[in-house]
Amino acid sequence: MTNTSTRGKILWAIVTVLVLIYALFPVVSILATSFKAPSDLTSGKFLPTSGRATTSNYEQILVGDAQGLFLSALRNSIGITLIATFIAVVLATLCAYAIARLDFPGKKLVLTTALAVSIFPVISIVTPLFNLWRTIGLYDTWLGLIIPYLSLTLPISIWTLAAFFRQIPWELEQAAQVDGATTWQAFRKAIVPLAAPGVFTTAIIAFFIAWNDFVYGISLTSTEAARPVPAALAFFTGASQFEAPTGAISAAAIIVTIPIVLLVLLFQRQIVSGLTSGAVKG
Repeated sequence: MTNTSTRGKILWAIVTVLVLIYALFPVVSILATSFKAPSDLTSGKFLPTSGRATTSNYEQILVGDAQGLFLSALRNSIGITLIATFIAVVLATLCAYAIARLDFPGKKLVLTTALAVSIFPVISIVTPLFNLWRTIGLYDTWLGLIIPYLSLTLPISIWTLAAFFRQIPWELEQAAQVDGATTWQAFRKAIVPLAAPGVFTTAIIAFFIAWNDFVYGISLTSTEAARPVPAALAFFTGASQFEAPTGAISAAAIIVTIPIVLLVLLFQRQIVSGLTSGAVKG
């Protein structure tokens, strides 16, 4: 029994290490590339041939020639993503609560429509959306990206929160109403605090989806006024027309990954709680 248990632990440890290597190797590779000099990028070696790392790629995007392109895109990404995430979570919370608690005609249709929208190929609606935005004046604006981002974040948010609200005991809300609370007060003071882990997890997922979008960002913007980071990376150029901006793009990729890593590290307990526990038990 002990030998079997020990072997099982060793096997799981080996599998865990292999998965970590598989998952982290691309990130480590990009990190190593971001510290390479232009002369080292074509050497084919994992580490710089000179044996010394350089910060020239980071200097290029933060204080150098690509500063205006990258920093404006970073500002756009942060602002647009935060606004889209906030709106999606608020609307999804209200919609999911209604789906989980109320009985009304068309409830299943709402969930089916949300699922259909979430799996609909984005590239198929870019062209008509591009023409519409140009006509009504939303092209190359923050609002012109926030609205499409809601089509990406809202469906998954509704599905996640609807499943979460169904796990919260109905008796808690009834008890609050018996004590004199209105439906809105019972929702705000009794249900929302219990649903906080699920709401927070949904917000993180919605943030990731909006933050990583490329198709809308590249198709619905044309200047630095609203272009997000994933789209801005396509406009990076090398020192000459014969030099690929691989180092600068790698440095930018590392920088835009830092907020995601920090969010996961700072709020990993809440994320795990929202994904596993769901709500109160008993």
